[in-house]
This record gives sequence, structure tokens and C-alpha cells, in this order.
Amino acid sequence: MIDAHLHVVDPRFPLVPNQGYVPPRFTVGDYRWRVRGLGVVGGAVVSGSFQGQDQSWLRAALAELGPGFAGVTQLPPTVADEQVRALHGAGVRAVRFALRRGAASDPAGIERLARRVHDLAGWHAEFYLDAAALEHLAPVLRRLPRAGVDHLGLSAAGLPRLLELVGHGVKVKATGFGRVDLDVPEALRRIHAVDPTALLFGTDLPSTRARRPFRDTDVALVVGTLGADAAAAVLHDNAAAWYGLPRPAAAP
Repeated sequence: MIDAHLHVVDPRFPLVPNQGYVPPRFTVGDYRWRVRGLGVVGGAVVSGSFQGQDQSWLRAALAELGPGFAGVTQLPPTVADEQVRALHGAGVRAVRFALRRGAASDPAGIERLARRVHDLAGWHAEFYLDAAALEHLAPVLRRLPRAGVDHLGLSAAGLPRLLELVGHGVKVKATGFGRVDLDVPEALRRIHAVDPTALLFGTDLPSTRARRPFRDTDVALVVGTLGADAAAAVLHDNAAAWYGLPRPAAAP
């Protein structure tokens, strides 16, 4: 399995309260222990709002997890080209806009930064938002060369707009089932029907601020909803291609 959305909370590095919230520790070691029975071979380590624009923790996490894992980071619009290239060398493959957690939502500024990191390093842009509030950003997502939306777009009210974007090539993370306000199986089926390559499964561990944390049965829900063949792509192939992750070595 490729875990397309996980967080690491390492107390060795700075944490910034976001809307009064600071998460408990969840180190690389904690993550490995939690997913030990899931067959995880790679994934995407995602910057949380509580980590601001610090990169030290992400570099350390990627170095510890190894080449099967990519990074998703938050950056200021003034980031230097050299820093983007250096982060790419460390394994970062995307920039994140956590609009749900108070990040600046200026469409023109978002598009400038997303296009710049794509031109410099081939990165895509990831958006944490409620798809019901997408009206002002939908044209930007349609224009971007590569873009994705976290947590199934969060709400049933936003699903029609999200499906329209999926038709334009936007990817959707099948993550955070315990934080969404929608019928998860229905959303999975409808997104998959528009584009079988769109869905990327992730645990969302440690499920910060979610009403309920990730459960191992969330994997079974994907398989039961889409069937084994389609689920194989959602649980592995789609994310491996999206993040450009190496294929695991074959057993001798």
C-alpha cells in the first residue's frame, strides 16, 4: 500500500499552535508501529498547519523513512528558487495550501506559487479545503498543470463541484474518513466513475482533530466499495504514479 497522506509530529522540531491546537507527538517510529500490519511500502508525508513553513522536520522524516516516501510542504510566496530545488532533492514533490486551517486564499497568489514550483521542480499543488467553498478557486484548479484535493473535498455539498474538477484531471485523496461530512462509499464510487486514476488512498494518521481516527477497516471499505481490481490502483498505483515513487524491489 502507498499511504498518500500521513503526518509526522516530531517534538524535536518547532510546532506552531494553529487555531489554538498543537497535536501530540507522532514520530516516524510511532507511524511505523501503527501501520505495521498494513503492508505500507511508501507514501506522502504532509506538512500540517501546526508546522508552519518549517522544513527541518520534513527533511528529517523523509531521510528516516527512505526513498519510498515523498514530502508535501507549505511554502511562503517569497520562497527562493534554490530552496525549492533543494527540497526537491530531499524528496519533496508538492506544495500544500491548507485553506481549511487559515492559509491565505488569494487565488492569484496561489496560482503564481503553484505554477512556479511546477515549472522549477515538476511539483503539483495540494489543497485542504471544503469543496463547497470552491467557487472562487475552481478556475485556478482547472488551469493548474497538476492539482489535488484532500479528504474527498470534506462535504457532500461540495461533491458536484469536486466531480467537475476530477473531470479536468484533479486528483482526490481518499483520506480522513473520520473527518468528512459525506457518504464515503458514494463519494468513492462517483469519483472513480469519472476518473479511475483520480483517487489516492491515505491513512491521514495520526488523524489530528478528526472526529474519529483512521481505522484499518477503512482499507477494507475501499476494497468493498470499488472491488479488488479497482482498489489496487487506489491503494497503490495511483499514488505511486502521482508522487513518482520508486517501485519496491522484487523479492529475491
